[in-house]
Amino acid sequence: MKKSDFDFDLPRELIAQEPLAERSASRLLVLDVPAGAHEDHIFRELPDFLQPGDLLVFNDTRVLPARLYGRKESGGAVEIMLERVTGTHEAIVQLGVSHKPKTGARIELADGSHAVLLGREEDFFRLHFESPEPLEKLLMRLGEMPLPPYIERKPDEADKERYQTVYAREPGAVAAPTAGLHFDQPLLARLRERGVNFGYITLHVGAGTFQPVREDEISKHHMHREWLNVGAALVAQIHATRAAGHRVVAVGTTVVRALEAASVDGKVQPFAGETQIFIFPGYKITSIDALITNFHLPQSTLLMLVSALAGRDYMLAAYRYAVEQRYRFFSYGDAMLILPGGIKR
Repeated sequence: MKKSDFDFDLPRELIAQEPLAERSASRLLVLDVPAGAHEDHIFRELPDFLQPGDLLVFNDTRVLPARLYGRKESGGAVEIMLERVTGTHEAIVQLGVSHKPKTGARIELADGSHAVLLGREEDFFRLHFESPEPLEKLLMRLGEMPLPPYIERKPDEADKERYQTVYAREPGAVAAPTAGLHFDQPLLARLRERGVNFGYITLHVGAGTFQPVREDEISKHHMHREWLNVGAALVAQIHATRAAGHRVVAVGTTVVRALEAASVDGKVQPFAGETQIFIFPGYKITSIDALITNFHLPQSTLLMLVSALAGRDYMLAAYRYAVEQRYRFFSYGDAMLILPGGIKR
């Protein structure tokens, strides 16, 4: 299977540059997979498509202000974009710089402290931050919110809150789990009133999520690493939900990746650690029954993941419809609800 098999035409003006004023006012394209049909809705109508006893699984990761700026010893400007934190003072990063520095090079940050290059890991670099405070605190003081590369503006004060889910609590991500950005407190309250249950995983989304697939044959693509935690309490919730005949609904592709990485012989087990799992058509997703997700980049691993769930041809047809109907794409855009078992009201 080729990456070109997952291409579609996307007008540039459909890439959302700003969030809506109200989170749950986003549009929601509901996909009835068995019927090969779709319906247009507003995200706040999500409770209409869930049943009492269904389990929504959220990713509670919290986005760090993960973009830093500094200068090389030669004076050249450097942009540091964290990929993932690997220690109290160390991280794997991407470097935006005219000439890549060598091991041992020092980068001066805005407060006069330094980061030392320890080595390379494929397209990434390992940095040690020479600061008396832990890296997380340094980021909170000096860092900038890491808006995705397709948002063509500088982050502002509003992004500190809007590029974060309302239930975020575990710091460590450098990109938001964007399907969750549509939930606000009134919607969560309505879901609870309907009898929908909530569970949480943590997967710290890395900047590698935006890296393109470079291999034409997608089976040769190597995924980036991400740290996750699927706890025993959630595993018990999932098993109880399934045993009662209810659905497990993933809020975002990061939840799917976490639950599949934690699955053994098709059954979710507690797991904490890193994953490089790559889900594309031919892979059978067994851990969930439905998925809430945003619209993804052409030829991206995330489009491949949703195609594994609902079928490539059907998903591409849904994407073409979304383009025709002027849905807003990517992180600050609209959402879809994929129902492999069909719509149940």
